[in-house]
Amino acid sequence: MKALTFSTFGNSDVLEYKDIPTPILKEEEILVEMRAIGLNFADVYRRKGNYHLKGNPPFIAGYEGAGVVIDTNNNPDFQIGDRVAFADVPFANAELVSVPVSNVIPLPKTISFETAATILLQGLTAHYLATDSHKTKTREMVLIHASAGGVGQFLTQISKLLGAKVIGLTSSNEKAQIALQNGANKVFLYTEDWKSKILSFCPNGVDVTYDSIGSTLNDSFEVTKNCGQVVFFGMAGGDPDFINPRMLMDTSKTLTGGDLWSYLTSKEERIKRAYQLFDWIVSGEITIAAPTIFKLSEGKKAHDYLESRKSTGKIILIPDVQTR
Repeated sequence: MKALTFSTFGNSDVLEYKDIPTPILKEEEILVEMRAIGLNFADVYRRKGNYHLKGNPPFIAGYEGAGVVIDTNNNPDFQIGDRVAFADVPFANAELVSVPVSNVIPLPKTISFETAATILLQGLTAHYLATDSHKTKTREMVLIHASAGGVGQFLTQISKLLGAKVIGLTSSNEKAQIALQNGANKVFLYTEDWKSKILSFCPNGVDVTYDSIGSTLNDSFEVTKNCGQVVFFGMAGGDPDFINPRMLMDTSKTLTGGDLWSYLTSKEERIKRAYQLFDWIVSGEITIAAPTIFKLSEGKKAHDYLESRKSTGKIILIPDVQTR
C-alpha cells in the first residue's frame, strides 16, 4: 500500500509518498480502507520531531479519518463495507489503517467521509471544552482565542448553541469575518489593544477564556472576571509564562488544562460525543466550511499550506487510489 511517510525530521521536504507493507491485524483490530484523512498541526509537529514517536522509521503521521471496512478480522460487530471513522488512531496517512475496534465510530449515512475527517478531532475538542472543561451556561460571556481556526469555529458555534455570548480573537480582518459568520458577537484583532477593547466591551471581564495560544495566558487572566476561568489547551504561540498561584487566590480565578485524550476514554464516550456533533451538523445547528482537499501523494503541498496559516478551514487528504 501507499503511505505518506518520513524517515528524518525537518520541513515538508522530508515527506515521502511510497510503498510500505500492509498492516498486520492484531486481535480486536479491523482493516479500514481510507477515504478521507484529517490533517492537523500535530502532524506537522510530529514531522518536525517536536512530538515523541514510537517505533522506527519510516514514520507515518495522522490520527483522524474515515473509510470503509475491508477486513473484519472475524469481529462480529462489523461487516465488509461498513462506513466508519476515528479520531485517535495512529498511522492514518496511508491507504489502509488497522483500527482497534474500541476506537471505531460507526459513520451514519448522513455524514460523508469528508465531513467526518473534517469534524472529529477539532469538533470533539470543542465539545469537551464547552461541556466539560467549562460547563457553558446561558448568558455567559466567552472569549475564544484563534476564533477563526478549526477548533475556534466549532467552539464558537457550540458556545452559542449553549446560550453564551462570544468574543473572538484573531489575526486579520478576513479571519474576523469568518469568526463573525460563525456567530461571534464581537471580534478583536491581536494587532489591536485587545485587552482594553475586551474590558470596554465587557467591563467586569469574561466568564471564561479559551486559550490555545499559550504565550497569551497571563493576558487571558487579565480579561477574565474574578471567579472566572481560563481553559488552557494549546501552545500555538509558544510556551506560557508561569502563573502566580497568589494571583489565583487573590482573584478566585481558576486555571484548567484541557486535552482531548482525557475524555475519549471508552468506545461509548467516543460514539456519544461524535454523534452529538453529527446530530448538530445534520440539523444545521452547526455548519462547517468546505475543506481544502489534497491527494495523499500531495502531502508536501498540504503541509506547506497548513503551515502558511492561509487556511481557515480544515485540510484533508484523499488517497489517490480507492478500490471500492
